[in-house]
Order: sequence, then structure tokens, then C-alpha cells
Amino acid sequence: MTDADGRCTGGPLSTGADAERVQEAARAVVAEHDPRRVAAPEFLGACFDAGLSWVHFPEGLGGLGVSRGLQAVADAVLQGAGGPVPFWLNPIGYGMAAPTISEHARSPELARGWLRPLATTEDIWCQLFSEPGAGSDLAGLATSAVRDGDSWVVNGQKVWTSLAHRARWGLLLARSDPDQPKHRGLTYFVLDMTAPGVRTRPLRQMTGQAEFNEVFLDDARIPDEHRLGAVGDGWRVAMTTLMNERSAIGAGSAERGSGTIGDALSLWADRPHRRTPVLRDRLAGLWARAEAQRLTAARARRTATAGSPGPEGSVSKLVAAELNQDVYEFCMDLLGPEGTLYGSYEVRREGGRDADWRGAVQQRFLRSRANTIEGGTSEVLRNILGERVLGLPGEPRTDSGPWKEVPRG
Repeated sequence: MTDADGRCTGGPLSTGADAERVQEAARAVVAEHDPRRVAAPEFLGACFDAGLSWVHFPEGLGGLGVSRGLQAVADAVLQGAGGPVPFWLNPIGYGMAAPTISEHARSPELARGWLRPLATTEDIWCQLFSEPGAGSDLAGLATSAVRDGDSWVVNGQKVWTSLAHRARWGLLLARSDPDQPKHRGLTYFVLDMTAPGVRTRPLRQMTGQAEFNEVFLDDARIPDEHRLGAVGDGWRVAMTTLMNERSAIGAGSAERGSGTIGDALSLWADRPHRRTPVLRDRLAGLWARAEAQRLTAARARRTATAGSPGPEGSVSKLVAAELNQDVYEFCMDLLGPEGTLYGSYEVRREGGRDADWRGAVQQRFLRSRANTIEGGTSEVLRNILGERVLGLPGEPRTDSGPWKEVPRG
């Protein structure tokens, strides 16, 4: 159920005993740790201890063991009182690392040791998946992991690694058996980004920022206890990460008129002299698409179970990415010649906890070009939609033999 402003107000998940338990826990955190008066790590640590970081996680690991959909109930109280949106402070940590650790860590003690400093944003996380020769074809990656007693020796190169320059830990997918088909010879690890043999170099973007990096791994060692899942089962673990990543990216904004479409509305309000009937029609169409995406995401949040997201998260990410690009193309057309103005292309590294990383609308337009590539290209997501949701036949494959025999580009 929604009110006149499109906010969720009711339904079975918001009226039961679990919802009341979540609300009471959130109110207690706000009462004891006013987010307007305490530092963000203290407030977020209190949320973790109360089981409100990810309410569907087990108790003791930042959750309460209730439905995933009740996270919206907790967030309404915590963020309504002025608390931060933790995803934007540690996006790979909250959106991808946490659910992967919760599901696949070797022990609850190890999981808690990673999850609490992740939740407080004291430990930033990154995701070491893509490689120069294996971007969209993730399963074709070549970074090697060789067992050496109780540890693994890793060599290779990763690319497009967001926040690697700030990360304490990284999610790493590597090839442990080149004799197996490419999807079956992979193993998944948590990598200490400060370990010997791990080197990070920034990649400058056309926005002037350098939020991405390439990471070189030269005989980097990982203890076997930091392996997630079984040896050779890395692809299944990676699917947990990717499904949660796409769900997080496609979640959209909770409030009507906020997020990307809010930038377009602000420009429209501030520049009446630039308005035309054609632009008005385009804005109305974008608004309708943004509302459809927002309400669909809100329904998904409310009805979500405790399990990992399914392929529907790929659909949400696909819709959100293409909508973002269309919105910012509209913004540039509305700005006209002003859209060519840009403050500076000086190299900038993505900043700390309080940095405004989005910049001016011109920067947001340039940054949006990556939306249909990062987190799964639109082409890959359409394949997932066709094969796993619509049940269409898969594309013919020529890479089903041992990975070491598959030609590489």
C-alpha cells in the first residue's frame, strides 16, 4: 500500500510482529545514538549490534533473521531521524560483500570479524572480478590461484576496480584449475588489500575522477580460511555477489521525484527560458519511467524474502542504467550550450566518507555512460532475462572445453 506521495505505508510485512520488532529496535538505536550528534561509524555500529544493518541476516551478524523486505521498515526510522544511507558510504561492502560473506564465510566468527567494520564503514571493500581479457566474459578470467599448504598464491591483473585505492578488503575471483571448463575451475577469496604483492594504480576517467583502478597481484598470499565456498565452486559464490550487486544498483530511490529524475526536475524548474513542448514531452515520459521503476523496486523490497535476489535483479539494473543515461541526455539538451561547460579535468581521486562524488550535472552525464557496462553490460543482462526469466534457448557456445584450451582474445 502507498500514500498520496507514493510511499509504502502498509501491507502484511509492515503490520506483523516482525515489523514491530524491527521498528522498536530502530527507535532504540536512534534514542541512544542520535545520528545528528554522533559520528557515522558509531551510529552504524549500533545499527549492526541491533541487527538493523541487514535485517534478513542471522542474529549476531548484523541481522534479526526476518524478511529482507523489512529493511525498508528499519531504514524509514533510522534515515528518517537523520541517519546516513550506508550503501553510499561503502557501496561494494553493503551491496555485494556483506551478503556474500553472510552466505559463504567459513565460520560465523570469521563473518562477524569482517561484517562489523564493514557495517561501520571503517573497512571499505572492493570487488576484484573484471580483467583486461575478461570483462563481460567474467568466467574467462585468467588470474591464477595456486594452493601452497594452508594458503594460496595469486598472480594476475584486475581492472575497473572501484575504490581499490581505499579498500581494506577485496572480493577476489581467481582460476584454481585451468584444466576444468571455465565456469568450474574458479575459486572465490577475500583478499587483504594491504598484503604484500597487491599493487593498485588509478585509472583516470573522462570525468576527471579516478574512482576506478587496476590492481596487480604478484605472488600475493591468501590464507585458505579466507576462501569463500568450496575449491572450484567460485562461480556459484560469484553469482551471489552479482545478483546482489545488480539488485542494489537497480534499487532506485525510495522517494518520488528523487534520485536521477530529481536532477532533471531541478534543471527544468531553474531554467524556464529553455523549456519547449518537445522537452516537456520528454520529461513527462522520463518521469513516468522513473515512477514505474521506483514503484517496482519498492514492491520488490516489500515482498523480498530472506534469500538472495534472483534474476529479477538483472532486470532492475538494466532498466535503471538505461533510464539514467536517458535522463542525463535530457539534462544536456535542456542546458543547451551550457552543457559544454566543465569546471576542471584535473585528476581527482574519489574522496573520503563525506566527499560529494557526483559533481555537477555535466559530470553526472559523463559518468552515466558507464552505467550500461558496470555491474553487467546491458547485453549480458538481456541474455539473462531471455534465458532465465523468459525461458528462451541459450546462445550457441564454443567454449565448453577445458579453459586452457579455449582461445583467448
